[in-house]
Amino acid sequence: MTMFADIHATVLAALNEMCAEGRLPAGLDMRAVAVEPPRDAAHGDMATNAAMVLAKPAGMNPREIAVALAEKLTKDARIASAEVAGPGFLNLRLTAAAWRGVVATILAQSASYGRSALGQGRRINVEYVSANPTGPLHVGHTRGAVFGDALARLLDFTGHDVTREYYINDGGAQVDVLARSVYLRYLEAHGQEVAFADGTYPGDYLIEVGQALKDEVGDAYLGQDEAVWLSAIRDFATDRMLVLIREDLATLGVEMDVFYSEKSLYGTGRIEAALADLRGKGLIYEGVLEPPKGKTPEDWEPREQTLFKSSEFGDDVDRPVMKSDGSWTYFAPDIAYHYDKITRGFDELIDIFGADHGGYVKRMKAAVAALSNNRVPLDIKLMQLVRLKRGDQELKMSKRAGTFVTLRDVVEMVGPDVTRFVMLTRKNDAPLDFDVDKVREQSKDNPVFYVQYAHARVQSVLRKGAELGIMPGGADDLAAISDPAELALVAKLAHWPRLVESAAEAHEPHRIAFYLYELASDFHALWNKGNGEPALRFLQEDDLATSRGKFAMIRAVAIVISNGLGILGVQPADKM
Repeated sequence: MTMFADIHATVLAALNEMCAEGRLPAGLDMRAVAVEPPRDAAHGDMATNAAMVLAKPAGMNPREIAVALAEKLTKDARIASAEVAGPGFLNLRLTAAAWRGVVATILAQSASYGRSALGQGRRINVEYVSANPTGPLHVGHTRGAVFGDALARLLDFTGHDVTREYYINDGGAQVDVLARSVYLRYLEAHGQEVAFADGTYPGDYLIEVGQALKDEVGDAYLGQDEAVWLSAIRDFATDRMLVLIREDLATLGVEMDVFYSEKSLYGTGRIEAALADLRGKGLIYEGVLEPPKGKTPEDWEPREQTLFKSSEFGDDVDRPVMKSDGSWTYFAPDIAYHYDKITRGFDELIDIFGADHGGYVKRMKAAVAALSNNRVPLDIKLMQLVRLKRGDQELKMSKRAGTFVTLRDVVEMVGPDVTRFVMLTRKNDAPLDFDVDKVREQSKDNPVFYVQYAHARVQSVLRKGAELGIMPGGADDLAAISDPAELALVAKLAHWPRLVESAAEAHEPHRIAFYLYELASDFHALWNKGNGEPALRFLQEDDLATSRGKFAMIRAVAIVISNGLGILGVQPADKM
């Protein structure tokens, strides 16, 4: 149990007592009763809406309920006061002893503090990165990789059964372009001069692939028509690119459970099976779409096509799945892929797309709703663009890739921990400026440094204490935590389990980064306050009991920072 959960249980117990005493009607639905932080911290430590949500079904004045509930709650030793505010909100203040109990809980639970059974083992598929296998991952993919991995870790931390999945877009024309580009590098490896036409991939990363192809097939493809070598080189190049992509992801500490090939959907009956499911539900028909207003999308034809009734599930218009010439639209294999996810038994799907996929959200949600009979929710997170900067100069090109800055370039410049944390300092749907010089600064304005420095400061104090034979204390020593600034820091720690669950429910791992920065700020403020007030210093060499109590508090801070950084995939720093 956590502090908020404990107090929530106490409120429900008090309400049930009031029902038993006849002060409230029996059988009230208590599910809407909540205990949360007040909007204004000056109003108290926690607030409950119990009187407000029960007044109408109870047929009573909310303030009448609130006053009676306050009388019950103040009998609890942990609750210092319960004050009725406004029409019937109840603001609670906890005793110092109650907050000290949070420290004991954190030390006891350690790495498990904040973990929960929220997910109850629900199976969630998180699909992320899913870049075309045509080259190294770029800085935009980096943000999606970090977000997806952090979200998967967050969901795992809250009791979900998570599958991390990469969808290999190896079924489209871009893979043919890759094969032609590799063929040019193959010719180069044989000493021929080549020219890269517009639309091919000129990056240096294909030089090694061309040489590897030469080593494998010799001169077998020299002077041959494209029909001879295109399919074979496409497979060869795709395999090489996937090795490169896996290596790129590994530099960030990202590992996938599943790599799913789009090509495996073609010629295997999987696309046909998904559309047959929709056709059996009366959701596939032959028709002609009205010409759209404004810009004409690529999948519109003024001829009869095979259409999916996506408009019945919230989309703006119906969507074509087969063109008039009998070929599939790009939407058809995506329908089949998500149908496959559903048949694998996932309870929930999460797709992490680039910002350019905004127009794809409604149709994909419509397809999943139709295929799963509205059983499986699909959440699509769009990743806005990243602008990589060095001071005022924007970095746009990489020698290795030729046209963009790669994931590996970023990691080599600043390291995986900094890369991961910075990518989560903005919500996914907000653009992100990544200044590679700024993130190297050792200042409050650098959130990565600020959080890791807090952890390192704690470790430095604990190491010095250990040299003196002083270790974090137990329950008998926690009375040393008494200053309002110390209690405020502990209160921040008490918010951690609740914050974790809310971040998981919203699929927003950036909330973890925000919280850690706030916690680090509170810790550094207390450290600085100790510079002027010796009694607040964590190490009191002439008072071992006080030192043990304060050590317990800062050890709790380090545990929460470490747990939070673990969700983000960042290593806590012990020295800086």
